[in-house]
Formats: sequence, structure tokens, C-alpha cells
Amino acid sequence: MKAAYWYNNKDIRIEDVPTPAPGAKEMLVKVISCGICGSDIVEWYRLPRAPLVQGHEIGAEVCRVGSAIKKFKPGDRVFIAPKVPCLKCYYCLNGHYPQCSEIKERLPGGFAQYILVPEVLVKKGTYLLPESISYDQSTFIEPLACVVRAQRLAGIKKGHSVLVIGCGMSGLLHVKLARAKGCKVIVSDINKSKLEYAVKMGADLLPDAGNIAGELMAAGGKKADAVILCAAAQEALEQAWPSVDKGGVIVLFAVPAPDKEVVVPVNDFWMKEITVRTSYYCGPPDIAEAMKLIESGTIVVADLITHRLPLNDIARGFQLVADGSQSIKVIMKPNE
Repeated sequence: MKAAYWYNNKDIRIEDVPTPAPGAKEMLVKVISCGICGSDIVEWYRLPRAPLVQGHEIGAEVCRVGSAIKKFKPGDRVFIAPKVPCLKCYYCLNGHYPQCSEIKERLPGGFAQYILVPEVLVKKGTYLLPESISYDQSTFIEPLACVVRAQRLAGIKKGHSVLVIGCGMSGLLHVKLARAKGCKVIVSDINKSKLEYAVKMGADLLPDAGNIAGELMAAGGKKADAVILCAAAQEALEQAWPSVDKGGVIVLFAVPAPDKEVVVPVNDFWMKEITVRTSYYCGPPDIAEAMKLIESGTIVVADLITHRLPLNDIARGFQLVADGSQSIKVIMKPNE
């Protein structure tokens, strides 16, 4: 089979590797669709494990199942989570599933024609796809689940004003979910084409990305109840601090590189009772909620797909995502 080994964003090699055979409690799946996530191109995050096969937004077809597996059969359409929490440790019992201390196995990367699904992910991380969710749509389940979790942690609800800074794929999912909740959504981005996407989805536009707080006050007399940072640029983070209203929350959905110094205006936030939340990954309840949102049509995702590419074009796919000006959602099709 063919697999794409990532060494860095400019060095991705298609290699021939043996197709794995499943053991008694494993299964082999054929990758039909796999999205390129914004985190896939973040080199400081990925380089320590390079070379590796990336890809964790997966829609697949079951090919072979081990002799002990009764839950799935060849031909089943599935979504598979990248990793699963144990549900028993201190962190899981307190709802911090992404911080589970017992995670030992992860799903092999989806930028390959086939994947061997380990036992723990067969048991707790594989979901049958409803007929109404296509393979391409299934690549949104994991990123939408992350968005669901972030907004739940932030306590975002109907009537809130929500500012989304950064209108890439994740930012646009935040727009869609906040709008579905009945929030007023304002967006900011330096990319005009992405702003156009957000406006089509019902968001209000801030004309001046360099003066977000002033624009908010001029438009509505108050700042945002929630600010969701979906851009890693230092300038975006610095715009987030002054844009949140008293008693509000800032969600760090994206963060600058570790070598960037971040100064938080603690004294100002103390006086105004500002909450700063981080949100990393998702848990089983968030995946279940994301699937319901897509299946019901509450969150439409197909309109975010801009590119579908064969595995041989993965270098171009990474370039499209890294550049960001011409793409929203890039989906790789390893078997086409």
C-alpha cells in the first residue's frame, strides 16, 4: 500500500509499505477520506515525532476484521477517533478526557491507503456512520467535536455575542455552531476571502482587523461576551485581550509557538472578572454531539470543502492549507 510520510511541510514522501494484517482483536480499514487539519502543518508541534504518517480526520470502510470482533464487519462505513480516553483515571472522571493519563495507543495516520485499527480503538473509538453522513462529511466530526467542547467549556449560549478571530476551517465551524445556538457572531481575519465565507454563514464583519475592540464598541456599545482565538499569530492574540467584555471569556483554541512570549493583562482581567480558557481536543460526549449535529443538518459542513486531492498530491494539499488564501477544507482521497 501507499502512505505519505511527513518529514516537514516541504518534504512529504509517498512510500510503498506492507499492508498490515489484523490480529484477532484488530481490524483493517480502507481510508476513503482524510482531512488536513490546521495542526498538521504546525511544524513545532509535529517535528519531534517526524517522520510520521499524519492524518486524523478519517472516514473509512472496514475491509477485514479479526476473529474476535463481532461489532463490525467488512463493508461498514466508519469514523475512527484519533485516540480514546480510559474513562477511569482522575482526569476522565472529572471530565478532562483530552488529558487522560492512560492513553497509550493512537490511530495510525490516515494519509495512507489502509490503516490497522488497534484493539482499544476498535472497542471505544470506532463509530458507524449514519447513512446521511458521507465519507467527506465524516472528516468534520473530530474538528467539530473540538469546537463543541470549546464552546461548552466557555459557557456560550443563546444571546451571547461571540467574536471569532481567525476564519479558517475551525473558525468557521465556531461561527456555524454559535449561530446555531442563537448567538450574535462577529468575525475578524486578515484574509478577505475567508471573511466572505463567514459573512455567508451569518456572521457580522469587522472592517478594521487592527482595531477590534473599537469596532465592537462602535457597532454595539459593548465588547464580546466570548472571544474565540482561532489564529496562532501573535497579533491576533494581542487583539483578543482588549476585545472581551466585563465578565466575559477568552478561549485559546489556537496558540502561538512555544518560543513566543505571551503577556496576559492580569490586573485588568482581575478587575473585570475575565476568564481565560484553553481548549485542546475533545472527548467521547463531544464526538457524539458532533455526529448528531452533522446528521441532523443543524451544522452543514459540505460548503466548507474546497479541495479533494489524491494521495500523490498531498504536498500540494499541505501547501494549500499552509497558505490559506485559496482553501478552507482540503480532503485527501488516498485510494483515488
